[in-house]
Amino acid sequence: MSNSIQDFLKKYNETLDLNIMTRVDEAWLKTHAKEQAGINGSLSGKLIAIKDNINVKGLANSCGSEFLKNYIAPYDATVIKKIRKAGGIIVGKANLDEFAMGSSTEYSAYGVTKNPVNPDHVPGGSSGGSAAAVAAGLVDYALGSDTGGSIRQPAGFCGVVGLKPTYGRVSRYGITAFASSLDQIGPITKTVDQSAELLQVIAGKDEHDATSTDIEVDNYLDKINDDSVKTVGVPYHLLEEGLHPDVKARILAAIDKLKNAGKEIKDISLPHLSYSIAVYYILATAEASSNLARFDGVRYGKRTSGDVDSINDFYAANREAGFGEEVKRRIMLGTYVLSSGYYDAYYARAQKVRRLIYEDFQKAYKEVDTIVLPTCPTPAFKIGELVDDPMAMYLSDIFTVSINIAGIPGISVPVGNSSEGLPVGMQILGNLYEESKILQLAKVVESF
Repeated sequence: MSNSIQDFLKKYNETLDLNIMTRVDEAWLKTHAKEQAGINGSLSGKLIAIKDNINVKGLANSCGSEFLKNYIAPYDATVIKKIRKAGGIIVGKANLDEFAMGSSTEYSAYGVTKNPVNPDHVPGGSSGGSAAAVAAGLVDYALGSDTGGSIRQPAGFCGVVGLKPTYGRVSRYGITAFASSLDQIGPITKTVDQSAELLQVIAGKDEHDATSTDIEVDNYLDKINDDSVKTVGVPYHLLEEGLHPDVKARILAAIDKLKNAGKEIKDISLPHLSYSIAVYYILATAEASSNLARFDGVRYGKRTSGDVDSINDFYAANREAGFGEEVKRRIMLGTYVLSSGYYDAYYARAQKVRRLIYEDFQKAYKEVDTIVLPTCPTPAFKIGELVDDPMAMYLSDIFTVSINIAGIPGISVPVGNSSEGLPVGMQILGNLYEESKILQLAKVVESF
């Protein structure tokens, strides 16, 4: 076994109390590492944790749920095939909120993941295990998925870099769907250069995913040091209320440094972003209700042993036993907004507002090259602080969900710490397929 694998296993055992990983199979890892040893690629020797909703052949793909606790993935997701081809070593599966539904990694059948920066606080979610694995130094890189901020928000809370690519830039084949029109796989890393490196490997068209786009992939590492970003948009109207004072101070300080670095700062308006949370929690739950209908305990997953009187009772018993409270809440909300008599009032209207949010961004990008926002309105909150207040939990995504709604790329990069020593992240947003620009500006911010 290589020293890097031995070092990982040692570090893994030292950090068990943080509950970062859902599955580390030492025998599988030894075999996999031997297979990867002869591959000379851009990720050769790099250790990578994979969010436990992305298929890795031979490993459990539990989605953090009791329902799929013993489900072993029969094939590799496209992103996993690309990582293998580039020589990357997959060390195991990282914890997440059940079926990627949450903002704190407290909703998992495997228990709560703790933030390595301060174990009394959450690491964010739903890719909290992936962000914590990078922040704790367990791995070089991690993969997460982002439906409404689930890469960027935990990256912000853990003081690392998290990138959500343009919708369609990275194949979704092999990810367990939450909301198919919003989900996107992306990298979580220590540095911006590493984010560019991993994105380079996983980006591109995939014949197995009809939503992936056949648009040329930039050479991100070549372009990362360019100086093509001249103007930066700041929607100051969104920074007036609800921001933790430390977050506001760090964001404004970073904007001032961008100005001193020669960037032109423009005050822009994004008038419909105030509707983002409402739109997101209608569209995402509606799609979740549809996508999760397949989990009934018939072909796979948790099956109850109790007596039932009908097939409907059988399905209901399996889903009641298999799903956690947050997943049930979202399924019921999604079923409601899709039901007869409410579809037009909620789902159809939300789709119209989705278009308005997209048009807000497109109008802004006629004036600016990139846009900056806080990643989250507060630093990482304490474990248990919001778990019984779903609305407060949902509002922690207020600055992230609009990016998924519009399909544009965004990256969270650290901009310092709060007075309590908790990381603060800033989002940099680009227009469709302009990952090179957000990486370029993120590297400037990283240098401050």
